[in-house]
Amino acid sequence: MIEYKGYVGVFEYDPSIDALHGDVINTRDVITFQGRSVEEIKLAMEESVEDYLSMCAADGVGPEKPFSGKFQFRGTPELHRRLAVAAARRRTSMNTVVREALEDFLETGPPKGLL
Repeated sequence: MIEYKGYVGVFEYDPSIDALHGDVINTRDVITFQGRSVEEIKLAMEESVEDYLSMCAADGVGPEKPFSGKFQFRGTPELHRRLAVAAARRRTSMNTVVREALEDFLETGPPKGLL
């Protein structure tokens, strides 16, 4: 993984072109890049992001910002109720409970057997 101006790129070797090929993964817009070495791939990503930002400016549209910090979750009504009760008991928000649970999950990893 590489990062530039908040945009995150992943890349892999593509034998069909005998080079590294990558994509920016934290935007719905398509931003791709390629290179023959790690240094080239980093530079290519930076150039692709800069091209994307320039194109957005020329078109008069704002670029899609990487990860706003918001996402929509769909669960069951029962899960929603349990979450609301848990948050109320702790005298905090449902958002705080979910954020803390996700942070814990990412720090400790998934429970055994999940992945």
